[in-house]
Amino acid sequence: MSGEVRISVRTLVEYAYRSGSIESGFRTATALTEGTKAHQKVQKTYGDSDRKEVFLQTEILLDGMVFVLEGRCDGLLFEDDGGEVTIDEIKSSTGDPRLVEENRHPVHWAQAVCYAYMYARQNGRDRMKVQLTYVQVGTEEQQRYVREYSYNEMETAVLEAVRLYAPYAAMQLQNRRERDASIRELPFPYPAYREGQRQFAGSVYKTIKDGHKLFANAPTGTGKTISTLFPSVKAVGEGLLQRIFYLTAKTLTRTAAEEAFSLMIERGLHMRTVTLTAKDKICFREEVDCRKEMCEFADGYYDRVNGAVLDMLSHEKLMNRSVIEKYARKHKVCPFEFSLDAAYAADAVICDYNYIFDPKVYLKRLPEEVKKQTTLLIDEAHNLVDRGREMFSAELTKAPFLQLKRDFKGRNSAVEAAAKAVNDYFIAFRKEQGSGGSFVLREVAEELPVLLEAFAQQAERELSAPGQGGEAQELLLDTYFAVQSFLRTAKYYDERYVTLAEVQRSDVRLKLLCLDPSALLAQMGKGYRAHVFFSATLAPFSYYMDMLGGGEDDYTVAIPWPFRQEQLDVWIEPLSTRYKDRDKTKLPISRLLGKLVREKPGNYLVFFPSYEYMREVAALFLEQERGPQSGAAVNGEAGGTEAASETASGDGIGLFEAVEVLLQDRLPALDESDGGSTLAEEASSGGSGDEAGSGDRGSRILRILVQQPSMPEEERESFLASFRADSSRTLIGFAVMGGIFSEGIDLRGDRLTGVVVVGVGLPQVGPERNMIKEHFDRDGRSGFDYAYVFPGMNKVMQAGGRLIRTENDYGTLVLIDDRFLQRRYQSLLPPEWRHFTIPRQKNERTQ
Repeated sequence: MSGEVRISVRTLVEYAYRSGSIESGFRTATALTEGTKAHQKVQKTYGDSDRKEVFLQTEILLDGMVFVLEGRCDGLLFEDDGGEVTIDEIKSSTGDPRLVEENRHPVHWAQAVCYAYMYARQNGRDRMKVQLTYVQVGTEEQQRYVREYSYNEMETAVLEAVRLYAPYAAMQLQNRRERDASIRELPFPYPAYREGQRQFAGSVYKTIKDGHKLFANAPTGTGKTISTLFPSVKAVGEGLLQRIFYLTAKTLTRTAAEEAFSLMIERGLHMRTVTLTAKDKICFREEVDCRKEMCEFADGYYDRVNGAVLDMLSHEKLMNRSVIEKYARKHKVCPFEFSLDAAYAADAVICDYNYIFDPKVYLKRLPEEVKKQTTLLIDEAHNLVDRGREMFSAELTKAPFLQLKRDFKGRNSAVEAAAKAVNDYFIAFRKEQGSGGSFVLREVAEELPVLLEAFAQQAERELSAPGQGGEAQELLLDTYFAVQSFLRTAKYYDERYVTLAEVQRSDVRLKLLCLDPSALLAQMGKGYRAHVFFSATLAPFSYYMDMLGGGEDDYTVAIPWPFRQEQLDVWIEPLSTRYKDRDKTKLPISRLLGKLVREKPGNYLVFFPSYEYMREVAALFLEQERGPQSGAAVNGEAGGTEAASETASGDGIGLFEAVEVLLQDRLPALDESDGGSTLAEEASSGGSGDEAGSGDRGSRILRILVQQPSMPEEERESFLASFRADSSRTLIGFAVMGGIFSEGIDLRGDRLTGVVVVGVGLPQVGPERNMIKEHFDRDGRSGFDYAYVFPGMNKVMQAGGRLIRTENDYGTLVLIDDRFLQRRYQSLLPPEWRHFTIPRQKNERTQ
């Protein structure tokens, strides 16, 4: 094998010499920042002739490969007489540096020896001194260890590290050659481009080539996944990229990306793709506990992981959850950490947003040089605004500190005292605020981070001690991570933040709320070659470019709807769904739904802005459709009137109740010649009598499904599987806008006949949304639009986008709210929705 392998010193020694078990990795939130400061303070003590952050590079030929080894040593120290030269490698620690044994970290010595060898080789020195300096980030106490090496000793150590790395390097070189050759021959994996698809793919390629950001609004049916992945893969083959990150917030869109890669692999692509799954989902244990004493897959992990990665990458191309679990069990390694190690070696990674944008969990080992050759494809990018707010916000409550003070009394006085200090702060804050309630502050009190950092350090020492366990330990761990998050967020605190304080009886809650995540999202995404933000509902562009860190030089593309207008029939029902009017309009809405399913039996999804509103209308609808002479079945079992009555009361409408009602048509059929009344008006008039002579309509089965919060995965799948194209039943599924069934699901053909969207989707009015509104108002932007209208209408568009997925689909979309006729909301509707009908004007299309 021949070729050039560029590798940093740190990457080399970590691969070659890491060993042992997964550690809990307790590290205070300020440790990285303070560690940098500690490095700088040590470097300030250097003499005038000493140098810091010295770049070193050398080439090593082994097995036909040229290894270009490079890195920066922390310090290069010279004796006054110009004799001995010492490499200084500085390592920060939150613990007492005097307790760090000299031989505890072989990776640290290996790193320093590599730098010493590189300098000695460049400067013809036959001996070098190597110094490890451990410094405590708080007290600045230091512990130094010094060793002296001959040139031959250093060369032997470095060559051994390179030999250990060589099999992995050879595999990577071979893969890259096969990958690039396969990409050159790779055709577009479908017979032809859909309308707008070639334009979209071309925009993605140009964005990568130019190194910009692209904001793409690509409607349902465009084929967004392959339209972004195919040009990105081609860019890899052209040498513009080495890696692709496909970021998404939902399992279904992750699966779509896997299927797109699978399709290209079937067409000859040689590319290795890793899908990352959350730790709590992929962990082999019932409860996540990464201590080596508790988990056999964590114990000795680093002794086995290199072989596991080599094995999997040598035999697999598409490494999804099941593949990763198979090799993790084979090699007895933690599946989550194993997936991360494999991801650093892969050509493409499919993962959640947080692996790039969340400062708590982002991929820290991704070098800057790799970022420059990586593109980010951000699917369903409209979700990233609120996800960004979550990532950069944090909260604490008083109660855990009071409990920890009690739990560790007589057990660990340092933890007890640290918890007491934080609890005392909250008590003083509560007294200062007086009566209970909510308050808005514009700062973080200076003393709180100091107290929290002290608590985190004591908690870390307790949690790192062997043989610990129990409920108190679990509470300490949870509180420790909450404190870390709060401290990290406090570092970002500026005019884009507020502090929300809430006093309830004896408890206090403090939340650092990020009002505008745009700058922090841009900061976390900095260094990558290109970003492609895309969604079927990335509109208006001005809002999303503003909130996702776009600039004046970045690109936009709006892809036209790829289907024919006659495939989609849109109605607007001008009923008020405002909170104050819901009691008056929920009966007309219920009757309207009954009218709709009689006019055209099939499968329907009805979306509401809240669970409460949804349940009220669903219960009313069931009572209405059950009728006095109809039978009923709950979960497919005969239940008669009693079972149906329970459901009609609202108590029986629950998670996956799957209520089936045998019904005779009791509402008059829609009279197409009647242009003088709306469905709502006819329903409101009480025209729902049981006329005997209503025609030979026979009987039908109506099945009702109702979404609830926290549905398990298998019940979500069962809910969707109920939407069958060949069913003789009429099915109506009640769901919530912005929920699991309003985005990312694909019900093609007769699996979905129509969608009803009730309301304009505005988020619930509350302190947080109002603070967001006020922030953007102060900043000269429309706060109401930014906080309420744009997020709400995005949910509406996502819900409506479940309809019409292919060129053979036909369906009806009903928008229920009089605000859809207002300019503010109508201007945000997709162009294909603006050809709507107001039923009282059935013969008039509103443009």
